[in-house]
Amino acid sequence: MATTFDSTLAGLGINRTGTTDVKTITRADQQKMGQDDFLQLMTAQLKNQDPFSPVDNTQMVAQMAQFSSLAGITEMSSTLKAIADKLGGTTMGDALGWAGKTVLTEGSVAFPRATGGLEGGVELDKPASDVTVTISDMNGGVLKTISLGAQKAGTANFDWDGKTEAGDAAGNGPFKVSVAASDGAAPVTARGLVWSPVASVSLSNGEPMLTLPGIGQIKTSAVRSVG
Repeated sequence: MATTFDSTLAGLGINRTGTTDVKTITRADQQKMGQDDFLQLMTAQLKNQDPFSPVDNTQMVAQMAQFSSLAGITEMSSTLKAIADKLGGTTMGDALGWAGKTVLTEGSVAFPRATGGLEGGVELDKPASDVTVTISDMNGGVLKTISLGAQKAGTANFDWDGKTEAGDAAGNGPFKVSVAASDGAAPVTARGLVWSPVASVSLSNGEPMLTLPGIGQIKTSAVRSVG
C-alpha cells in the first residue's frame, strides 16, 4: 500500500522520506497543479490513511474548504478575465462610429473648411514668448504667416481666413502647416494640431485605427478633439 501511495505522490511531484512528506515541486510544477491534482492528492490520502489513526475530521473539513476556495477563485478569475476582455475589446460597429467625423490631431497637412480658411492649434510643452504658424501650399510656397505672440503652456488656437499675405484667396488646399515657438533665445517644443476628416476606419488588435488624408493612420488616443 505504501508503494502505491508513494507512486501517487511521485506522479504529483512529491517525494516522501521516512515519516515526513517532503515536497519537491519546481516552479513549473506549481504552475501546472490545479483542482484535479488537489483532488487526486486528497483521494490518495484517504485511501492510504492508517485505519488506527484516520485523518482528523477538522483537517478533512479544512482541506475540503481549501478545495472549494480554489475552485471558486479559479472560476472567478476566468469570469473576470472574460469581462475584462469584453470591456477592453472594440467591435467594428464601435469603430465605424468614427467614420465621417473630423478630428483634431497632431499633423502638418490641413484641409480648409467648407466656408474657406482653416483652424488648428499649437501644443506647447511650456510657456513661450513668441509662437508662429506658417501656412504653405503643398509645394512649400508660403501663403500666410500668423503670429500668436506669447502663449502659456498647453494649446493655443489659430484661425486663418484662407487669404494669402497679398489678400488673395489661397484656394481649396490641402495646405501645409508648420509651427515654431521660442522663449527668448531658447526654442520651445511645439506641435502643430490640424483638423482632418476620417477617410476610413480599421481595427488593429481590437483598437480602432483612423486613416486621415495627408497624415496616415493614427490611434484614437491621438485625437485631441472631434468636430
